Amino acid sequence: MAEKFKAVKGTKDILPDDSTKWQTLEQTVHEFMNRWGYGEIRTPAFERTELFARSVGEESDIVSKQMYTFLDQSETSLTLKPELTAPVMRAFLEHNLDRGAR
Repeated sequence: MAEKFKAVKGTKDILPDDSTKWQTLEQTVHEFMNRWGYGEIRTPAFERTELFARSVGEESDIVSKQMYTFLDQSETSLTLKPELTAPVMRAFLEHNLDRGAR
């Protein structure tokens, strides 16, 4: 008999009872951050691979073992974002957020 599908070790599904609690926490954090002048930023789920290779080093274990990389239809190398620092900084620079643009 086939093994049942389970969440990946170290992860957890957030079910309806807990989801409501998370939504309340997230709303509280958003309100607090907005009060202090911070806005939310959401970056794409994937970026060009060179963004991560440049930030962590092309030969690092993170690039070779911990990133899911694939080619799009135009043969551009894309990577699912393993963390948020590089994508947020890319968006910050691309959209001139250091100049107060929102």
